[in-house]
Amino acid sequence: MLPKIKIAALFLLVLLSYAFTADASIDFYQIKIYHLKTDFQEKTVDDFLQKAYLPALHRSGISKVGVFKPIVSDQTGVNEKLIYVFIPLKSFNGVLELDKKLAKDKHYAVDGKAYLDAVYTDAPFERLESIVLKAFENAPHFMLPNLKSPMKERVYELRSYEAPTEKYFQNKVQMFNKGDEIGLFKRLNFNAVFYGEVLAGSRMPNLMYLTTFENKTDRDAHWKAFSADEYWKKLSAMPEYQHNVSKNDTKFVYPTDYSDF
Repeated sequence: MLPKIKIAALFLLVLLSYAFTADASIDFYQIKIYHLKTDFQEKTVDDFLQKAYLPALHRSGISKVGVFKPIVSDQTGVNEKLIYVFIPLKSFNGVLELDKKLAKDKHYAVDGKAYLDAVYTDAPFERLESIVLKAFENAPHFMLPNLKSPMKERVYELRSYEAPTEKYFQNKVQMFNKGDEIGLFKRLNFNAVFYGEVLAGSRMPNLMYLTTFENKTDRDAHWKAFSADEYWKKLSAMPEYQHNVSKNDTKFVYPTDYSDF
């Protein structure tokens, strides 16, 4: 008979193996947000992303990267320019390894030299924010939007739902999964790109998701249908799903002409 310590060790190995297997089937996401002040900074970052960063990510095996800008430039309440970069990854380890891969890419170093070697007196941005997310159980992989309108006419809606406590946060995630709020969005054709739990970011606990529309009129029509939907009325009235969102932060963005979607 095996000693108890060996049995415990084997049990732990089984659990770890299961965890790695489970995570392998779920995407992780990184959202980088460039905070800019000047047109020169915006052009510098645009050039870097288009000519160096996205090509390097493509070479590393990440085929689809989203780059978005605010539809209303001052929607944060200050005179600030923003650029959002959405990077889908197959594992949490992918987040950790990305910079190592880029450091070994000689083309990246050359193509991105103006940005990468910028001096401190002429920095290409004011601040760089990074958010790391894990995909929802019922939406384990990101999806490309099925849209026909020109990129600059599109309205992408990036929402962040903050919760008052970790328990309420898990309750809101459960509302999307078990409560099938994801299914409702899918049935109403919201063209959601991703749903994710924020693992690291400036606002926690919170979740984020991105829905996409042909234009503003299309967006408003979809939300009107959502509000009138009988399943949503039933779901939102359930006692177990009350008070699980303390703040809804909505950003309206559009894809740049060099974005992959």
